[in-house]
Amino acid sequence: MATIENHLIELLPRIDRRRLLDVCEPIQLVLGDRIHEPGAETRHVYFPVDGFISLVARIDEHPGLEVGMVGREGMLGSNLALGVAIAPLRAVVQGAGAAWRIAALDFQRELARNQPLQRVLARYIQVSMSQLATSAACLRFHQIGPRLARWLLMSHDRAHADSFHVTHEFLAYMLGVRRVGITEAAGSLQRGGLIEYNRGTLNVLDRPGLEATACACYAADKKSYATLL
Repeated sequence: MATIENHLIELLPRIDRRRLLDVCEPIQLVLGDRIHEPGAETRHVYFPVDGFISLVARIDEHPGLEVGMVGREGMLGSNLALGVAIAPLRAVVQGAGAAWRIAALDFQRELARNQPLQRVLARYIQVSMSQLATSAACLRFHQIGPRLARWLLMSHDRAHADSFHVTHEFLAYMLGVRRVGITEAAGSLQRGGLIEYNRGTLNVLDRPGLEATACACYAADKKSYATLL
């Protein structure tokens, strides 16, 4: 595994961390893979290390909208910690990389006896609920440019690199807007010297500039996570 570790696992006391990792297996998240669909049984829990996953809500026949993101700061499968086996959202690998995976039954057994893990996940679920609410308000009230800057910062945090692969089509899908809107917003960020985009590869050139451009939702999410975790 990479030397970077999942933050939720890092928060556990050493003995509880070791016991959890003993029932995990290291895997590689593959870009574009759908881990599960809404309504499907959750068979595994994932603790990303240097990969990250988009959580996408489906409405009627629309392609979907990203409402959350999971990287090394979190985990996928928190519904199992609430005793619910059915996944509420589509989970798509947005950034390839390493993760720890644990079978649902093994996770539930470990959770039942691991009180530090219970406390950490309770706080993480609270953070996730707050971030889902923020995403809904952000979609309704904020313009594409600041929302795009926020999304790029969230991806930059989880990619552990200044460069990552993303297309305008994928950004439009994630943000629930038309491709032309993404093209205009990304062009503005590029002209401002904040990013460089070439043939699907995006480079973050000026992170402080992106933070100044992003809507307040990015800072709110960071503060919520820092306060509780």
